[in-house]
Amino acid sequence: MLITLNVTDRIWAVPSVLGQAEALRALHGRLRERLRPGDCLVYLGNYMGHGPAVAETMDELLGFRSDLGAGSGVQVVHLRGAQEEMWVKLLEIQWAMRPIETFQWMMQHGVEATLRDYGGDPAEAPAKFRSGVVVTTRWTTELRENFQGHPGHYEFLHSLASAAPTSNGKLLFVNAGIDPNKPLEKQNDAFWWNAAGFEGMAAPFEDFAFVIRGFDADHKGFSTGPHGINADAASSPAGPLQATCFAPDGAVLESLSA
Repeated sequence: MLITLNVTDRIWAVPSVLGQAEALRALHGRLRERLRPGDCLVYLGNYMGHGPAVAETMDELLGFRSDLGAGSGVQVVHLRGAQEEMWVKLLEIQWAMRPIETFQWMMQHGVEATLRDYGGDPAEAPAKFRSGVVVTTRWTTELRENFQGHPGHYEFLHSLASAAPTSNGKLLFVNAGIDPNKPLEKQNDAFWWNAAGFEGMAAPFEDFAFVIRGFDADHKGFSTGPHGINADAASSPAGPLQATCFAPDGAVLESLSA
């Protein structure tokens, strides 16, 4: 699902939060002072994973969106990140061909923090998987019920956009990657997994001046290339968290850190 950012002036982009609720709360405090009617605010995915307060991060996102409200004149868009994609897959892991290997890979890539914060125990999972589909389904059902016990979290997860082009056709905001050889409507999971495609862009993607991503697994910091902008300024999964304000043509207007 694509959601168009209705650009009139400025686009604020928030990169991967990764469970850093305290930093997000501080950043929201600074954004509240800077946002004005006509602005767009786009979060680039990866709210979950790695950090110490995943559920609290989700509450902060929902609360800030509610506080802004429709009367603020600010368009708020949330993208799905690789962490949210993995969480959805974990809740359906009984259908995986190799659930133990899949689970171990997810744990190595940040999902353990999400699992623990929603009441799951990583240590007991492999034994459940070895017991078969029925036992594994009971485990994922309980985990899903724990997740749904946090008001608004389930609905938020299933309302996330895959990418956000701007209405002027100049900018495309994504989570982590892009496949330069496929059209926008056929990217599928390239938005989450094709970091190499983003980093290797030798020409503009379609008619966009820049593709702007919100997660760099190598944590190289904010950077601007000829066709892509890495908006993830973090030096590790722990941050820092930096929101960047873009003009409709991709020029950087200012940044806020927490």
